[in-house]
Amino acid sequence: MNKQDGMNYAPEGKPRPVVEKREFRFAAMHLDHGHIYGMCNGLLEAGAELTSVYDPDPLKVAQFKKSFPDVEVANTAEQILDDPSIQMVAAAAIPNQRGPLGCRVMEAGKDYFTDKTPFTTLDQLEDAKSVVSKTGRKYMVYYSERLHVECAIHAGNLVHGGAIGRVIQVLGLGPHRLNAPNRPSWFFDHEQYGGILCDIGSHQIEQFLYYSGANDATVTHARVANMYHAETPELEDFGEANLVADNGCANYFRVDWFTPDGLGTWGDGRTIILGTDGYIELRKYIDVGRDSAGDQLYLVNQDGEQHLSLAGKVGYPFFGDLILDCLNRTENAMTQKHAFKAAELCLKAQQVALNG
Repeated sequence: MNKQDGMNYAPEGKPRPVVEKREFRFAAMHLDHGHIYGMCNGLLEAGAELTSVYDPDPLKVAQFKKSFPDVEVANTAEQILDDPSIQMVAAAAIPNQRGPLGCRVMEAGKDYFTDKTPFTTLDQLEDAKSVVSKTGRKYMVYYSERLHVECAIHAGNLVHGGAIGRVIQVLGLGPHRLNAPNRPSWFFDHEQYGGILCDIGSHQIEQFLYYSGANDATVTHARVANMYHAETPELEDFGEANLVADNGCANYFRVDWFTPDGLGTWGDGRTIILGTDGYIELRKYIDVGRDSAGDQLYLVNQDGEQHLSLAGKVGYPFFGDLILDCLNRTENAMTQKHAFKAAELCLKAQQVALNG
């Protein structure tokens, strides 16, 4: 796992299979973002079988096989889509291709698991909703900054168990290291990546909805800018937004590409959840100046102060729940409504954002 490079950050956990061998088979397609490795790790640890991989770039496939040597290489996308034994396709395509690919996968009778952001336009979202309704397939999203972070998972357990009372504000900070020389060309093309609030902002909005228990929200302010990268004018290196949920909970988040080289990881991601009876702070990837390990949770409530170091202690239940949801047609990992609402709100924030 590369802690310095967020694009190739792929958490690994302990195997916790929820199915028997060969009971759930999936394929990987379109390896444009390194998150595909984390997606596959999570599914494999939950007992899924990775059968095949396809990408038009043989170099990406060769690199993928170094991590997953037993996977078979498909010569075409159709080879995967036409295989009735494959139940799910996991993909990390270029962002503006994720929606159309998902519709194609679902129309082939398979569930779809995509990297965030799941769409770059509201039209793509509406198309996916239509295909989900028509086919009954799932369009699930890898919102990794909650789903693949143990302290974030435990925070959900605490919040929903009443540890801090009713949530009244969620504050999210999502800084990332740019690593510009190692980024593909699409990363700097606004039409292809969708904008900073659409892209990494999707993590923040998903967490806000989850921790607040909201079903919907209104974007009250949003701003994007290219502060310091004139050589790539379509890159937005800074973004922020305020939202208010339908239950009154407030949200502010900031996302940026200004992580300094001296930080021991790719981004000092933090979340602060304020409730009526206490608050929680998450230091997801590092506890600066104190501990290089991530997954640090601080809880303050009526009972006192607690610091919990949670790496290796919680696991990643989303992946097992997702597999069982696909087999049983349930919605325990994440509801389709929630996945789509987070996507919708990040698109709306991007759409109304002031520039500069």
